[in-house]
Formats: sequence, C-alpha cells, structure tokens
Amino acid sequence: MLRNLKKAIDLMEVRMEGRLDIEELAKAAYMSPFHFQRMFHMLTGMTVAEYARKRKLTLAAQELAAASAKVVDVALKYGYDSPEAFAKAFRKIHGIAPSEARAPGSRLKAFPRISFHLSLKGDKDMDYRIEEKDAFEIAGVSLRTTCEDGQNLREISAFWGQSHADGTVEKLEKLTEDGITLGVCLHQNPPSSEFDYMIACIADDEAKAKEQGFEIRSVPAATWAIFTIIGPMPGAIQEGFNRIFSEWFPATGYEHAGGPEFELYTPSDASADDYRSEIWIPILKK
Repeated sequence: MLRNLKKAIDLMEVRMEGRLDIEELAKAAYMSPFHFQRMFHMLTGMTVAEYARKRKLTLAAQELAAASAKVVDVALKYGYDSPEAFAKAFRKIHGIAPSEARAPGSRLKAFPRISFHLSLKGDKDMDYRIEEKDAFEIAGVSLRTTCEDGQNLREISAFWGQSHADGTVEKLEKLTEDGITLGVCLHQNPPSSEFDYMIACIADDEAKAKEQGFEIRSVPAATWAIFTIIGPMPGAIQEGFNRIFSEWFPATGYEHAGGPEFELYTPSDASADDYRSEIWIPILKK
C-alpha cells in the first residue's frame, strides 16, 4: 500500500504544473479516487488538494526567487486562473507577495515532498475481530458529499448536528430494539471522489421505516474487520479511523474491499470516557 502511494506521489510531482487529476493519481495508487483521498488524509493529516497547493507554491517561490520569470507566467504554470488568485494563495503560505520573492533576504517557506514510512508504534493495542456477514438493509437519511479539499469532514459533522437537532437520530433509535445508529459511507459506482453518507439504522422493519420517510439502502455481503473504540465522540472515532489506515492496514495482510464502511453508535452518553462504539471496514486478504 505504501509503495502504491509512493507511485501516486511520484506522479503528482511530475504533474505538479497545471491541474492535478485525482482519478489519474488514484489509478497510479491502485485505489478508487475515494479511497486514495481518504487514505492520503488518514496518513498525512491533510487532503490531496492541501498538499498539492503547498507543493505548487513552494516550487513557484523557488522559481520566482531564482529567475526573472513573470508572476503571471508562474501563476498560469501552476494552475491558477489569475495573478490575483495566485498572489492571495502565495501570501497565505509565504507571508509576502509573489513580486517580493525576488528581493534579497526574502524569507520563503519550503514544504518538502512527502514520503511514507511504516511505523509500528506498539503503544496501544487495537482490539478487532473479523466477521463475515450476509447482505442487509439500512434505513436513514443521506448526504452527497466529496473528499475533495476536505469538504466531507465539514459537511458530515454539520449533518450529524442537524439530524440530532431535528429529531432524526431519535426516530432512528426507536426503529431498532437496541437503539444502535450507524454512520455509513456508501461509495459511488463507478468510483469517484463523491459518495453518499447516511445516518441510519439496521432496517428491521422496512415498511415502518418507509412510512417515516427514510431511505432504504443495501449493504452487500462482506468480510468485515470490526474495531472496538472506547472514548468520547467525535475524537475517539476519528482517532480510530486514523490508526486503522495509518497503522493497521500497512501492518497486516488485508486491503480495503472497496465497499461501504460504517461507524456503529450505541445509545448511551457519547461524551463519556468509557463510551463504546465500533468501526466496520470491508476487507480482502491480499
């Protein structure tokens, strides 16, 4: 997996001039655009777009400082539609205008090319189990979002807040005997950076769920890696995903199966230190 991500980084450097094609980068990493962007963010803490922007502006600053290139030419070279947009982005990173980069003694920031290294930390156990499960139906409400520029991180958080406020989560909890709700990432076919995120429950009674206006979706049969998460939300679940993608996948003989993945939430106090939740990831043996 890390070797495949390195191939994508190599291609990104070659394609740094102009606009980057997420689908081309994902193909180089042998992943869907969704999983490539998600894996990249989990491992680096930044989106592909953020990384590319910092690298472009690093290279642009080097060119402006070392040569007599025109600002407008450098802006167009690195994919900016106008000198004004380029100048705004440049000042945000470097703290000065592009034209000031040529001045002797100008201080510029350099964002180096990223590299991936496997680190087996071993400071915390990861409790998980492997289960096979037949296909099942879920009921809930959905949001279409995208991984591009971290848009999903902002929109999903707001979606949960809205669904708690308008009573949707409470209605879903009452549709099941155990009160368990799910946060489900439903990937698109063909794969893209867009996906549907559902706040849902297991559809034990599809007719009742439909009467209340909920969507019904199918989750296909799969082999699941199920991780037990202990701690308050949302921090514990976010840390869990980070560890799964940055530590567990690189260190095991499994890869993501490409299907839906979901978070499982129990109806107790989600702010408690001992709150228990789960992350379900569909997997394949390499």
